[in-house]
Amino acid sequence: MPDDLRARLVAAGVELVAERGTGALSLREIARRAGVSHGAPRRWFATHRDLLAAVARVGYDRFSARVAALDLGGAPRDGLLALGRLYLEFARTERGMFELMFRHELLSGNREGLREASRPLFAVLAGLLGSGEPAAAGAFWANLHGIAQLSLWGSLEVVGTDDADLLLRTAVDAYLEA
Repeated sequence: MPDDLRARLVAAGVELVAERGTGALSLREIARRAGVSHGAPRRWFATHRDLLAAVARVGYDRFSARVAALDLGGAPRDGLLALGRLYLEFARTERGMFELMFRHELLSGNREGLREASRPLFAVLAGLLGSGEPAAAGAFWANLHGIAQLSLWGSLEVVGTDDADLLLRTAVDAYLEA
């Protein structure tokens, strides 16, 4: 059952990132959690980065499932708010996974297809914005990601509020007016 070992290693990484954050994701700790020798992950993952990408893929799959469950068929503002709130909630409730999913070194050059997993999510956002211009959707996503990250860091008070939802509503309204 070699696939079982791969699945156990990924599951151990998912548990670790949920419990202790990205700093706990060493090969040795993942192997220990999976109940195997520290060399066992190398049978399935050529590098530590490859194993982390497999763990991050679980995050993309979870987030994609949540996006698919949203009702985005109403007014664009309602859809953007629903998607944005889901994004902020995911960042807050799955902080370690959220941080892992967007680590630049994991997004390219892996067999898990993280960039490909993120493209349909971006397409949902672009569709809600109704713009054929990907730069507008990219700018909105950067704004949303910034709100999520600043909220996680506890840094929103710099802008005069720690209300991430207020900032989200402001961003949505600004993008729709533009």
